[in-house]
Amino acid sequence: MILSRFVDARIQARVERVNISETVSSSAYATAVDFEQIFTQEMNALYLLSYLLTGDREKAEECFVSSIGESTKAKRVFKEWARHWARRTIIQSAIQLIAPGQHSDGAMRSPSAVETMDKLPLVSQAEVSAILELRPLERFVFVMSALERYSDNECSLLLGCVRRDVVDARVRALQHLGRLMGSQKSEPGIGLEDLAVRKSPMQLIEWTIARYFPAPTWSRANALPSA
Repeated sequence: MILSRFVDARIQARVERVNISETVSSSAYATAVDFEQIFTQEMNALYLLSYLLTGDREKAEECFVSSIGESTKAKRVFKEWARHWARRTIIQSAIQLIAPGQHSDGAMRSPSAVETMDKLPLVSQAEVSAILELRPLERFVFVMSALERYSDNECSLLLGCVRRDVVDARVRALQHLGRLMGSQKSEPGIGLEDLAVRKSPMQLIEWTIARYFPAPTWSRANALPSA
């Protein structure tokens, strides 16, 4: 009888510890409500990301709505990473929607672009306009590497191309944006391609629009689960 009570007590204690552990573990992860709040509170910044990637207002809206659904279905994403996960989901949705690696034509700007940019500060409008002039792959690479701070390896994996294609696309993007924005920098004896590889793209061009793109302080490759 005493042994039975002892075993029951041990089992009960273990059950309580498991319940507490599950509760703590569960509270550490972002819920569908958390993601919905993120998309509501940061609607302008997240829509801007969608718009810069897709280059079209209607496609940006489709990407934005799709990303809400995908994010709310995400499992075991820590709350402190939820905002970055939401942005990652937008990038993945835009890639699926546009397939930038398959386009060799020019930018895909729609007539609604001017209407959309009217909601941005004047300087940012000029920057958005310049980005929209890029070809799809160059636009994606620039936004992902220069604004979202993805590494070349991350870009190549998400875009489904080799790392060299990412580097070349960024070089072309920086050359084009440098000419348009008049803020391209150079150093004696160093080519633009070398600068693009050796330096952060943000060191080449100063963007006021960058305030919409917070730099992450952690490694996506190690921290985020697979989508």
